Order: sequence, then structure tokens, then C-alpha cells
Amino acid sequence: MKALALAAAVLAIATGVATAHGPTRQKVVETVEIDKPVEKVWAVIGDFDALAKWHPVIASSVADKGNSEGSVRHLVLKAPGDPSFDEVLDKYDASAHSYKYEIPKVDPKILPVNNYTSTISVLDNGKGGSTVEWKGAFYRGYMLNDPPPELNDEASAKAVRGVYRAGLDNLKKLVETTN
Repeated sequence: MKALALAAAVLAIATGVATAHGPTRQKVVETVEIDKPVEKVWAVIGDFDALAKWHPVIASSVADKGNSEGSVRHLVLKAPGDPSFDEVLDKYDASAHSYKYEIPKVDPKILPVNNYTSTISVLDNGKGGSTVEWKGAFYRGYMLNDPPPELNDEASAKAVRGVYRAGLDNLKKLVETTN
């Protein structure tokens, strides 16, 4: 009987250890179809420091080296206290209408993510318009086990998805209503 109880206890502990894990890499991809050619869309979003011109929650976005790799874009949000953080341009390809950037560090109260990288691309949709794809990969805002609800995988993915949707929806409206 003692052996059976011991085996059950070992199994319970082993099962608990097997299910306990740190954060897993999250991925979010959002797209929008815009009824304008790639060049028109890229003219709006193609500059690394242009984010404030088309994203509704960004008050300012200043890049210290423009579209050069390594450029640091300082973002200030339209929110009480003017929260801010920096993004670094990792790759810029004007001919492919795409750039990749990362967030080295951000207060999880602003955006609940860690080790965040993202790519935004404008693609020809084959119908005379464009598809804008914004994709990111990141870890949740709390890197240890048992995160609080506001910093777990779901909350982090929801926050990033919300940022992307707000930007893409506003971009569509802006580009399609201007010549």
C-alpha cells in the first residue's frame, strides 16, 4: 500500500512538473485589404518615423536615423502621462515594401510583451489594390510561471492584436479617402 501511495505521489509530482512551463512564443498576424496600389500605401507607411501619421494611438514617432538599420524610433502614445517606448529598425527593404523592427524593452503596463519583433509589409493583392500584413512574435509580459491575468499569453496577444487592428483599420480609412 505504501508503495502504491508513493508511486501515486511521484506520478502527481512528475505530471505537475511536466505541465509547468515558462512562456511560449506568441505570434500574431493581422492584415487589411486597401483599394489603392502598393506605392500609394507604402508612401504613407514606408518611412520608419511615419507611424504617428497613420496610427491613431501614436502621438509622435521620431526615428533618430530615419530608415537606416539600427535607427531608434521613440514612440509617445496618446494617453494620460504620455507613455513612451523605443523601437529599433532591424531591416528595411523599400523595394519589397517591408521593414522589421523590435522593441528592446517596454513597460508591461504600456504593452504586455517581452522580446517583441515585428514586420510590416505592403503586398500587391493582384486586384489593383494592396494587402498590408503586420505580424509580430513575442513573449508575454510576465516571463515566469503563473502570470497575472493581465500579463499572460492571451492578454499579450490580445494587446498586440488590438494595436495592429487599430493601426490597419485607420490606415485603410486614411489611404482610401485621400487621393
